[in-house]
Amino acid sequence: MILGLVSLCAPLGDTCLSRGMTTLPPITLAHPFSLIAAVFTPWIALGIAMLFGFFASYLTALSWADLTYVLPATAFGNVIVALFARFFLHEAVSWQRWFGVVLITVGVGFVAQGPSFTERPTPAALVEGEPQAEEQLL
Repeated sequence: MILGLVSLCAPLGDTCLSRGMTTLPPITLAHPFSLIAAVFTPWIALGIAMLFGFFASYLTALSWADLTYVLPATAFGNVIVALFARFFLHEAVSWQRWFGVVLITVGVGFVAQGPSFTERPTPAALVEGEPQAEEQLL
């Protein structure tokens, strides 16, 4: 469920940010107050809230699973981004991008086959000079 939230909150947040920013004139760092004002527009505020949800669920996932499991598993969000971009933002998505989405999805399938957590050696095993330390680290 947490990985589902990670995979959904990030694309929703990014889509909301994109939707909100397309309604505003171009923003540059030369005018930082326009960037601050943009934060208070409804779509951008919603996008930021969704990205906070992403961050909270991402931290939660990292507390019980390895980064090498969590990050690729969250890459499924790229599929959702492509779908939202095409059908909600009405962006043209080339066949090359769709092919990239398929490759990402296949890669996520490979990662999902492995363990989500690698057992780490206990602190006692890390003490130098113990014969068990070398065995556990190998």
